[in-house]
Amino acid sequence: MGVRIPPPVQIRNIMNKVTNYISEAFEEFKSNVTWPGWEEVQKLTVVVAIFSVIFALATWGIDEIFTKTIEGFFNLLKG
Repeated sequence: MGVRIPPPVQIRNIMNKVTNYISEAFEEFKSNVTWPGWEEVQKLTVVVAIFSVIFALATWGIDEIFTKTIEGFFNLLKG
């Protein structure tokens, strides 16, 4: 009963596979991905920012409604 330590060759093989995967992923990003133009990036950033603010306000509003509802319910129970 002890800890099995893999031989150094297995560790080296695993590290080579990880390194190879990362380098292939970067190569794919460089050659096969179509990146949007700067103008499109700016427009989409504004859309995401506006949606985030709207979603945050909606979440806050729903939270406030639930808070008031639960407070009212417990105040009724208190009498």
